[in-house]
Amino acid sequence: MTKRLYAAVAAVLIVTALAGGCGRSSSGTDAAQGAAAAKGKTAKDLVPADVRERGVLRLATAEGYPPMEMYKEGTQELTGVDPDLGAAIAAKLGLKSTISNAAFDGLIPGLQSDRWDLVLSSMSDTEERRAAVDFVDYFNAGGAVMVKKGNPEGVKDLADLCGRTVVLAKGSSNLAIGEKQNDKCDKKMTIMQSEDAPTGLLSIDSGRAVATIVDSPVAAMYAEETGKYEVLPGQYDAGPWGIAIDRRDTALRDAVAKAMQELIADGGYKKILDTYGVAANAVPEVMVNTKPWK
Repeated sequence: MTKRLYAAVAAVLIVTALAGGCGRSSSGTDAAQGAAAAKGKTAKDLVPADVRERGVLRLATAEGYPPMEMYKEGTQELTGVDPDLGAAIAAKLGLKSTISNAAFDGLIPGLQSDRWDLVLSSMSDTEERRAAVDFVDYFNAGGAVMVKKGNPEGVKDLADLCGRTVVLAKGSSNLAIGEKQNDKCDKKMTIMQSEDAPTGLLSIDSGRAVATIVDSPVAAMYAEETGKYEVLPGQYDAGPWGIAIDRRDTALRDAVAKAMQELIADGGYKKILDTYGVAANAVPEVMVNTKPWK
């Protein structure tokens, strides 16, 4: 989730230290140097030699967060913004792609141990995570408050959750939003923690909680598809989500950034977002670690 786990960061930092001697393709350049070196080249030109030789871009995600990542109905085939964008990036790089489903808290450690090349999983681009990975940002979103349809408790906004019982996903940035608000509350919230957004909504169904906070595009889809919830106006702590790449793989990072640049230019990026009704969350230009890549 804007998603999900800050708890993974400590483990990631340990893995980073342990994996420091592992061989990975890396140009050792910062993002600005990489952008300058990429001028006049295509994304395919920038693919590191070891990845080009393998011929496959290995992607990973954590399924269960529509419209970003989900299974096609009745199948085990992953679809959504993230799998589709990953496949489009691989095509720009002249590569085939595979995609693995993994627990969210294992995604960055998987990059560190070379299980996969990219993570696309609605992951917030945060300073903490940048200790282990670089991000090519592709989406802007924040948390939105969800309540039962009809809003029987009359919740108006985030501040109105003070003194109420809310359910928030463990380790998520939305949990952080709730906890930050709770610090401001005179009458404290009762915060329940769920494994993920869907199980949190079950607590609203049963009346155990009056509200939750979910990433805005996901909240909108849940509300539309189920007809059981309302999404209150406003987003909180909106910021970029990024494609995560091991910090040592700067050459691959720049190839992915160039692929994103090409997809923005030829309309392929917008087409993917339009397919899932989230064009309003588009980034206007390629960014690496929240800064324009140029």
